[in-house]
Amino acid sequence: MLRTRFTETFGIEHPIVQGGMMWVGRAELVAAVANAGALGFLTALTQPTPDALRAEIAKVRDLTDKPFGVNLTILPSINPPPYQEYAEAIIDSGVKLVETAGSNPEPFLPAYREAGIKVLHKCTSVRHALKAQTIGVDGVSIDGFECAGHPGEDDVPGLVLIPAAARALTIPIIASGGIADARGLVAALALGADGVNMGTRFLCTEESPVHRKVKEQIVAHTERSTQMIFRTMHNSARVADNEISRKVVEIEKAGGKFEDVRELVAGARGRRVFEEGDLDAGIWSAGQAQGLIEDIPTCAELISRMVAEAEQLINSRLASFVA
Repeated sequence: MLRTRFTETFGIEHPIVQGGMMWVGRAELVAAVANAGALGFLTALTQPTPDALRAEIAKVRDLTDKPFGVNLTILPSINPPPYQEYAEAIIDSGVKLVETAGSNPEPFLPAYREAGIKVLHKCTSVRHALKAQTIGVDGVSIDGFECAGHPGEDDVPGLVLIPAAARALTIPIIASGGIADARGLVAALALGADGVNMGTRFLCTEESPVHRKVKEQIVAHTERSTQMIFRTMHNSARVADNEISRKVVEIEKAGGKFEDVRELVAGARGRRVFEEGDLDAGIWSAGQAQGLIEDIPTCAELISRMVAEAEQLINSRLASFVA
């Protein structure tokens, strides 16, 4: 059993988190993660309305009696979704764990606190993590440059970012980016984290609600099978290497603006990848951890294997180095 500040603070058996992923953080995956003793997050904005989110939360409760949470990512948008209504749906449903990301979550914290909700905020830098700690979140998930999605603009990998955050913060820290197995878990704990967050690894599990071809492609990919898009727009995003992501990079290098790639990067096209298995239909998030993924296990198999191998690493291999 691995006990950390994170497991104690958030009431979870294992220090492993399945963070929110657009189109992926649905009831079946979240419940499977929870039943295996880790912490899974529904993705609020995957649901088309706040009422649909309420129904999805109820569905998770039909599948597990273990703790789980909801991710609510807040990003600038021309036509923003009704964030406040989604937050109210989370509170009304009695959820006690929320993962926030994107913009500053401070406006939502009073309501979350009043409802007894603990908040884990995703950050890509120490300075942002310190700000999150100052406003009163209960923990931070710190994303290294290796991660899928948006790693920020500092390009700092986890090997540096995790201990830098651990040195500066007093609240629990979850390490994210490039982690897919027990070695990553043990390394993160050694660097000062209190647990790990995995996206790409949970994307490639039996319960993940994406097409089998996506999972098989992750297994086939290596650590070099990603592209960094939107670099010239200062909104970097790490996505899987495919025909579309390579084309976006080419357009950017030629001086193209967002208007020139808007149609290529549309969310509806990325959703088609996950639902139909057309790997070149659009861009889809995947991290460098692809190079460490060799199978498609159930969530229970993955989590039990990680914990068992982590305990063995700590008690046997690492202990043998101490004279």
